[in-house]
Amino acid sequence: MAIENLFDQASSVMTVVSFVTFIGIVWWAYIHHKETDFTQAALAPFADEPLKSEREVHHG
Repeated sequence: MAIENLFDQASSVMTVVSFVTFIGIVWWAYIHHKETDFTQAALAPFADEPLKSEREVHHG
């Protein structure tokens, strides 16, 4: 039937779109960022001055 063929094609298209999205996320996470960004983020917990949000007074 025509509707079954349509669902098969839509399933194939969604598989390709999902794979491309996954590859894009992997590229963004591992290739796009520089090593210095990761080094700076790794050393953030050891910084002498707390982050701006941590210096704010919390009420309650």
